[in-house]
Amino acid sequence: MTDIQNPHEELTKGDFTEVKEPFALFGEWLDDAKGSEPNDPNALSLATVDETGLPNVRMVLLKGFDEAGFVFYTNFESAKGKELLSAGKAAMCFHWKSLRRQVRIRGTVSEVPAAEADSYYQSRPRGSRIGAWASKQSRPLESRFALEKEVAKFTAKFGIGDIPRPDHWSGMRLVPTSIEFWADRPFRLHDRIQFTRSAPDAPWSKLRLYP
Repeated sequence: MTDIQNPHEELTKGDFTEVKEPFALFGEWLDDAKGSEPNDPNALSLATVDETGLPNVRMVLLKGFDEAGFVFYTNFESAKGKELLSAGKAAMCFHWKSLRRQVRIRGTVSEVPAAEADSYYQSRPRGSRIGAWASKQSRPLESRFALEKEVAKFTAKFGIGDIPRPDHWSGMRLVPTSIEFWADRPFRLHDRIQFTRSAPDAPWSKLRLYP
């Protein structure tokens, strides 16, 4: 594989046969971003679709990935959560401006196991765990003071003890059927490599795309 530290180098050599599957390459790019992005190298835009068929997109944080998929967390009672549970599919886009790279991912989504969600929830700062209880995400809020009252209520309720994970707050795993890597090249003659598969247990196919 060509050194991908230089964003103006080719993504791979020749017909990119060195890249067997996309997860290792994504991991390399994410590690590079951790060393160059000023804020949140794990930030991504998450696209869903509502009950009318209109798309929605917002920024969230990737909290883990492996060959099983890409994990993020949300309130299931929010617009995002409802759309994910209803449609069962989503798309992601990572853009690392410092590296001039982008990764686009599409696939199906499903809830992570409870034990996995519990483990991540307990790793969060205490204030963030309180916030998961206090925020009625995506619903009308009459004032900032009303939110602060909810925070105070749950802070008092849980005192200094354990804060259980709310039933409506958990993780989603996007299992990709398509992953595309984009790297900037001079004169907009960019490198694009797309990996696709028909099912999570199917082998990956790959091809180079015109920029």
